[in-house]
Amino acid sequence: MIMKGKKGIVLGIANKRSIAYGIANACREQGAEMAITFLNERFEGKLTPIAEDLGCSDRLYPCDVSKAEEIVALRETIAKDMGQIDFIVHSIAFAPKEGLDGRFINIPKDAFDVAMNISVYSLIELARELKPVMSDNASILTLSYYGGEKYIPNYNLMGIAKATLEMTVKYLAEDLGKDGIRVNAISAGPIKTLAAAGIGEFSFILKWNQANAPLKKNVTIHQVGNSGMYLLSDLSSGVTGEIHYVDGGYNVMGMPAVEFDDKGKPSLVWKG
Repeated sequence: MIMKGKKGIVLGIANKRSIAYGIANACREQGAEMAITFLNERFEGKLTPIAEDLGCSDRLYPCDVSKAEEIVALRETIAKDMGQIDFIVHSIAFAPKEGLDGRFINIPKDAFDVAMNISVYSLIELARELKPVMSDNASILTLSYYGGEKYIPNYNLMGIAKATLEMTVKYLAEDLGKDGIRVNAISAGPIKTLAAAGIGEFSFILKWNQANAPLKKNVTIHQVGNSGMYLLSDLSSGVTGEIHYVDGGYNVMGMPAVEFDDKGKPSLVWKG
């Protein structure tokens, strides 16, 4: 099994529809042992059955990444319970509602600060604080989205956060490479998750992606999970600083997909 003997921690699972769960489950199926985290007491009960499903009911730890002391406590708990870890999955992003709605120019500064702290700086802080418990060939994986590269309606502040996250991956990859630690990101296509529920007209985005992606279908957490497992495993030992697209090929499209009628007149494949 590809991940046999590997140990890691997954942050950001909300439920079994989460992309983070797809990655965690793929790693478990390939022999990995792991711990998972919950934000606060309100989420602990929801994640208890998921931890049991992933075989880590005794390794369900609290971690609110906005609190530095909880990240330090996480490191100490990992050291005590697991010794060293071989991978980290960072699936954490948040922007206040006022950073997603309305005109982009009206985004409040405090919303901007919150989004950058939770969605981006948390990756840097986790890498720094957990580095002492990471093995010499460890792998860090975070999650991005195409809205960090191109404009996506109603994504607003999260697009800026994801763009910053992707550059953070590259700079961390260079900095941690000398320590043997790899850092990559997956840019997943739109998936109906709890996080996606906060994006306006998300059902339209799903339909648009399905109509215009070369594979003509949306991706699943199982597909993203397998790609995540690859990036966390030794199969990708020569890969770092990459933004790996798992989106049915949507990112290669320069124009919407069209088809032509018998008179040669173009029309959109999907008309809504």
